[in-house]
Amino acid sequence: MPEYGRNVQRMVEYALTIEDKEERTKCVQAIMRTMENLFPYLKTEESRHKMFDHLALMSGFRLDIDSPYNRPTPEELRYHPDVLPYNTTIPLRFRHYGRMLESMIREAVAENDAERKKQLIVRIAMRMKQNFLLWNKDNVDESHIKEDIAVLSAGELNCDFPELHEALAHTVVKNNVPQQNNKRKRRKKKPVNN
Repeated sequence: MPEYGRNVQRMVEYALTIEDKEERTKCVQAIMRTMENLFPYLKTEESRHKMFDHLALMSGFRLDIDSPYNRPTPEELRYHPDVLPYNTTIPLRFRHYGRMLESMIREAVAENDAERKKQLIVRIAMRMKQNFLLWNKDNVDESHIKEDIAVLSAGELNCDFPELHEALAHTVVKNNVPQQNNKRKRRKKKPVNN
């Protein structure tokens, strides 16, 4: 483990050569104190358990000592989580909007309250404009957003109301990437007065 360094690794290799189990345990305790000195935040009980696991890993799981914790196995420390199932059964119509936006449109289509449906359409249109501008640097036209809403909702959402036009006009996407100034500021040398 490179974070502990070559010297700690050499100490672990030395501990493996000690025949007496009590002496080996004392040596490992000294190694753990060295590890704690290298990383002072490792002085908690949970960290001590982690250090025993690290020692087992550094020794190739050959270190036989008296430990207050269960001896780890290679399978326990090399655990890989299950693969997440992605919903790829329904193809995306417009990838730049994302799957979540399509589910929002389905929810807006199912909404019965007219005022709430208008609010959902406004929010969806604003999100669509933001997503579009994140993928494309061009300015997006309001009619383009309305057409995409009509396509995604199969013509069930009405986008002709003034609140939508006003919301889209004021939607601004801020680019979070800082601009780099390639021009270096040079200091003017002060004249030396003799």
